[in-house]
Amino acid sequence: MPTPNKAASVAELKDAFQSSNAAVLTEYRGLTVAQLKTLRRSLGENAQYAVVKNTLTKIAANQAGITALDDHFAGPTAVAFVTGDPVESAKALRDFAKENPNLIIKAGVLDGKALSADDIKKLADLESREVLLSKLAGAFKGKQSQAAQLFQALPSKLVRTVDALRAKQAEQGGAE
Repeated sequence: MPTPNKAASVAELKDAFQSSNAAVLTEYRGLTVAQLKTLRRSLGENAQYAVVKNTLTKIAANQAGITALDDHFAGPTAVAFVTGDPVESAKALRDFAKENPNLIIKAGVLDGKALSADDIKKLADLESREVLLSKLAGAFKGKQSQAAQLFQALPSKLVRTVDALRAKQAEQGGAE
């Protein structure tokens, strides 16, 4: 029979899984408390990094409908619950792991889909959401200006064609 503390922990973890749009499992063996504090700061306000008990976290994940992580709950585990931009958090984890090889990214989940450690590294290589949106807006703006130029060119070309036809008719009328 679960104790009230364990039941509360499972409920809290379940809520964290459900309210976040991504979660990344890591192994933190060998990291100092100061390094973990630095990692939490580098993740910023978009993510919460929690050292968790494997059994309770597995139960909470399953209750939240996430079963893809079941095989990764072994050894000392911590979870980064991402509520903001997952690319930004993946970059922070990747960069921290480069400087601190004791941090091992195990797996993750993004919008209910399982991610391997390699998938998370690929996600970290993407540009941030803001950069991608600004590039998209620039592309749309470029297409709009091209369309505007095309629409402006059509009437002026029509006017030039009509003027050329009038001149030709006047020339032919004057030659007769």
